[in-house]
Amino acid sequence: MALFNEGQIQRITRAFFVLLFAGSLFLAMKAINESKAYKFIGKSPSEQASVTVTGKGEAFAIPDIATFSFSVAHTEKEVLSAQQEVTRKIDAALAFLRENDIAEKDIKTSSYDIYPKYEYYQIVCVRMPCPSQKQELIGYEVTQTILVKVRDTKKAGTILGGLGTVGVTNVSGLTFSLDDENAKQREARGLAISDAKEKAKQLASDLGVHLGAIRNFSESGATPYYARFAEMKADSDVLSVPEIPTGETKLTSQVTITYEIR
Repeated sequence: MALFNEGQIQRITRAFFVLLFAGSLFLAMKAINESKAYKFIGKSPSEQASVTVTGKGEAFAIPDIATFSFSVAHTEKEVLSAQQEVTRKIDAALAFLRENDIAEKDIKTSSYDIYPKYEYYQIVCVRMPCPSQKQELIGYEVTQTILVKVRDTKKAGTILGGLGTVGVTNVSGLTFSLDDENAKQREARGLAISDAKEKAKQLASDLGVHLGAIRNFSESGATPYYARFAEMKADSDVLSVPEIPTGETKLTSQVTITYEIR
């Protein structure tokens, strides 16, 4: 005997298809509603539309600090004798600097070196193996190097020239820079931010949207370049150093800002 008759089977079949249709319709409507919640296809509802702009700024300044180093070197058979001569010349150089209003805080020793000095003699080789060169100690060289900061850049040339009169053997590393570089860097950054803001406003207007909160900010800047002068030795006539132009220094900043848009 059959479990269901033909009429019951037809009713069960119709009910099954009705439930299947209803379920499919529910899933389709759910998918449509969820897709409407997205601003962009493939983008999470939690993500906010945004735009990113970059801005550049430049600030210029005349350097107000001159920095250089000078060295005194002397060789004697005894270390003490060489040290005494170097000390005598260094003391004279320091006195000259103080007379020209260089503060104690702007004068410091950057190195003090003592090296043995040798002469080498080639021994005549009459048969192999040849002996090595003969080495003979002839004395010791003492070198002291002083780093100086000049806060009145107009005096830089005069000071460099005057050091030659007190036994300074060489002057090197003359560089002009800014005492407060951060202030000018902030100025460049402010100009870069203003540039980025103007670009963002124009872009929002072109797109027909409104700017929202800032989501991200980053900055990069170039290292300022300062003029650097070559080493000047005693035999290159340090006394004739002319007035040295400081030039102008450029500091730059580039910023990147990301805004939310709505």
